[in-house]
Amino acid sequence: MPGPTAADTIRILVATDSHVGYNERDHIRGDDSWKSFHEVMCLAKDRDVDMVLLGGDLFHENKPSRKSMYQVMRSLRMNCLGDKPCQLEVLSDMTENFQGAFNHVNYKDPDINISMPVFSIHGNHDDPSGEGHFAALDLLQVSGLVNYFGRTPESDNIQIKPVLLQKGNTKLALYGMSNVRDERLFRTFRDGKVKFFQPGTQKEDWFNLMTVHQNHHSYTETGYLPENFLPEFLDLVIWGHEHECLIDPKYNPEMNFHVMQPGSSVATSLMPGEAVPKHVAILSLTGRDFKVEPIRLKTIRPFKMKEIVLADEKEIKNLAKRQDHRAELTRYLMGIVDELIDEAIEEWREIQDEDELEEEPPKPLIRLRVEFSAPGGGHYDCENPQRFSNRFVEKVANTNDIIQFYRKKSSTSRKVNNAAEIPEESVLAQLAIDSVRIEKLVREFLEAQNLTILPQNSFGDAVSEFVDKGETHAMENFVTDSLVNQHKHLMSLDQTEEEDLSAAWEQNRLAEEAHFAQNGKRTMRKVKPKPITWDSDDDGHWADQPIAAIVSEDDEQADDDDDVVAPAKGRGKAATVKKAAAPAKKAAPAKGGRGRKKVVEEESEDEDEDIVMVDSGEEDSSLFVKPSAPSRATTKKPAPRKASPVKRAPAAPRRRAAAMSQTQSRLDFSQPSFSQPKANGAGKKMKDLSDDEIDDDDDAFEPAPSSATVRSTRSRR
Repeated sequence: MPGPTAADTIRILVATDSHVGYNERDHIRGDDSWKSFHEVMCLAKDRDVDMVLLGGDLFHENKPSRKSMYQVMRSLRMNCLGDKPCQLEVLSDMTENFQGAFNHVNYKDPDINISMPVFSIHGNHDDPSGEGHFAALDLLQVSGLVNYFGRTPESDNIQIKPVLLQKGNTKLALYGMSNVRDERLFRTFRDGKVKFFQPGTQKEDWFNLMTVHQNHHSYTETGYLPENFLPEFLDLVIWGHEHECLIDPKYNPEMNFHVMQPGSSVATSLMPGEAVPKHVAILSLTGRDFKVEPIRLKTIRPFKMKEIVLADEKEIKNLAKRQDHRAELTRYLMGIVDELIDEAIEEWREIQDEDELEEEPPKPLIRLRVEFSAPGGGHYDCENPQRFSNRFVEKVANTNDIIQFYRKKSSTSRKVNNAAEIPEESVLAQLAIDSVRIEKLVREFLEAQNLTILPQNSFGDAVSEFVDKGETHAMENFVTDSLVNQHKHLMSLDQTEEEDLSAAWEQNRLAEEAHFAQNGKRTMRKVKPKPITWDSDDDGHWADQPIAAIVSEDDEQADDDDDVVAPAKGRGKAATVKKAAAPAKKAAPAKGGRGRKKVVEEESEDEDEDIVMVDSGEEDSSLFVKPSAPSRATTKKPAPRKASPVKRAPAAPRRRAAAMSQTQSRLDFSQPSFSQPKANGAGKKMKDLSDDEIDDDDDAFEPAPSSATVRSTRSRR
């Protein structure tokens, strides 16, 4: 049998964490991210690879700016479009791998000439959100530039089916799992609710490649993805999210697969892991064998970092016992920074081509960490960090945070006035603000607090949305929702004694914390329908506005009792339609009626009978869920959505409008919603929700506006 040839080799350029748009408003570093991404795409075209695999966080924000989107689309169009035919043949059912309006790979589209396809999952920075639950990658997919795969629509029931590709005699099963909140993913794997599928034929001939975007190290007990959670049949795992470049694959003897961590292509924090030289890799697959060719990126801004302990430096060891030594200490530290600048520029010149050496080197990133604890009761008089950094305005790119002072102590916490404990200064210094996880910082601070009303574990989640995702109303909505839940809980109780209020608050707070710990998300708040006069581009997302929230049950019932202003065509006035009183007992909607739109759980009889895919679970495996036979008898219809609140119109205009139009009917196209049960559950039963109605993003529950409902903000005021 003849050996493999070049026609049997699949060449893949692998990169992760491009973070296009990071610090784009900085006049020095604003273009770094898209320039490095453009270099990656140009390398892929110059090396004539078959495809590009991106491991998440293509964008730094899930709502990228127009500049970021423009630069990415420009680079993709320049390098991916062409007349050269793509030699990768798709063998799997593309409708199961790609969702959306164009559920197929872009190079199979007859209207687009794609010579080098790009496959990508989303990360934690560019994850789906907002109305419609779209990600930035959805825009790139619908434009035909990217193949967005590895979606996780249900975080607590994940099914991973590979994209099956073949070139010559080499068969590739490409698995992808986009980012899921680490704690929730850990619990989903632990509960056995993650199911992998394998090709149905010739299993031993497929090279199984997977890309993930999760924490690789155990920052917390459950805040990471252990490698032994992944199936053993994998051959290579591309690990995104971690920015330290570990481009050489590392073998895991326990799981019998290799792990490659390409790291980021731009430094987003001044930490040791970012100071490692940045690489991408060309992965060559021939049969079941693979070879990795690392390629160092040349457009990366040079970054040098050093850490010193003043008490160990011979030149300044005795300064702590002298008076007025700030100037001498500052000169010594400035000398170290100058050396780091020279080293960074020299290192940049070494990797450049001869024709690029004539260019002026970019200003480097410099970080000097200084431990200034003085021995023997002395004291080091250090200059203000920002004032010190401003001395190098014309030499470095980070002119405000070159130096970082910290004091090392054995104790990690201290008390202030017998009040709440806060982290020690040295701990806060080590937790750099540009790299620490906001939830972790808030959790460590709140552990010593005594919150009575606000849930503690979801507090950090709200702060993270405000800081990382740019949700400007996240904190306001969190506080409002918490107060509304407490109010509902108190109003549902019979006890009115003041001494019982604290216990009631504590009970509801614990219930909210338990709900967040179990579901990984806060209690969903219900939102009023968006007025047709609301402009999302100018006014922002309707669901983010405080006035959009339903704060009481009276607001929910107002839509059933009040009148609705129907838009009138032409120059006439709007006519009001009197709504019929809601019946005391809800009746099942009749077939073919003009009631609300039904939500039906559809089941596919041949879901697990795909010719290509079969369940990879074995009898002795406890990680994967066995596929169960579909049962139509157990299908439940979700509870109908309550009508959204409409404010009552003035009485006099209502009578006139009612007289003008007595027979006008009202069509309602709003989506169904689900109300949260009361805390005590008195006299009510909560209906089961189907899997399709569970989602991580609150914005996904924003109802569509009723076609006959017009809310005039001027009339309200």
